[in-house]
Amino acid sequence: MMKILVYTDLNAAQQTQLQNEFAKDIEFIFRNSVKDDLQSAFQSASIILGNPPANWFTEVPENLSFWQLDSAGFDQYQNVKLKNIVVANMGDFFSIKCAETIVAGILAFYRHIHELVRLQTEKKWIGKPLRYKLDLLSEKNIIILGAGSIAQSIEKILSGFNCSIKITARKNPRAQIHSYDNLLSELQKTDLVINTLPGKANKYVSADFFNAMQKGSLYASIGRGNTTDEEALLDALTTRKISGAVLDVTEQEPLPQQSKLWDMQNVILTQHTGGGYKEEDEGKVKFFISNVKRFLNGEEVQHRVNLEQGY
Repeated sequence: MMKILVYTDLNAAQQTQLQNEFAKDIEFIFRNSVKDDLQSAFQSASIILGNPPANWFTEVPENLSFWQLDSAGFDQYQNVKLKNIVVANMGDFFSIKCAETIVAGILAFYRHIHELVRLQTEKKWIGKPLRYKLDLLSEKNIIILGAGSIAQSIEKILSGFNCSIKITARKNPRAQIHSYDNLLSELQKTDLVINTLPGKANKYVSADFFNAMQKGSLYASIGRGNTTDEEALLDALTTRKISGAVLDVTEQEPLPQQSKLWDMQNVILTQHTGGGYKEEDEGKVKFFISNVKRFLNGEEVQHRVNLEQGY
């Protein structure tokens, strides 16, 4: 009997939906039903849905043939060696959600919504003097780091604000900036930088990067937390080299209580919620069903990836 391990945490209705879509001779093993022996269940699986711990793959399940990740990113698996096993991620499933979150944070920063919310909790009315602190997203010069689906969704939203947008990527033809030196030069005349980079670009946004940014510009990140050198970011924020930061991701998550980022009034933290929405799990189940059926029917799966190459 084929066994499908569902490592993704689903509720009872979603589990039933999955089971009803497949033949009765397929056994589903749900993570919350075998808490004490989950790794043994992992070893018996032919198909895996979700993101088990990377160290479990030190011993690859003998019958594993298809693995459907429940995320777009998979940096934690870059050292996992799999032969003749089809692996797929969620592709652009989270892209528009991430784009809306980071643009919402940027708009909130420019329009000082974060400050107004603090004043509301303090029941403190400032009113007119605040009007002269407000800025606009419209017509800003923007650089987006990366050219993937999140970057493309952000670009689409920002096009409605009449912004001048340049995208960076080494080889992608959609990009206007292809080298790091060219990027550093462009940063000197850029109002806003949006980071959508994958985890393999470790500390790409470094002290040199922040030093090259235009004074008073804004930094936003919806990529991976390790792509930003956080010490360099803190220095740029403290010295007011940059006006502020909108961060969906941080180097360490949850962000440690002692982090200075918590107390900085020129920082907006969205706590890695960027890809979320209220029907997220239902959307995952629908995609899982479609992709598993494609695999079982011998069809090409959607969003197949190469773990070692990182895409």
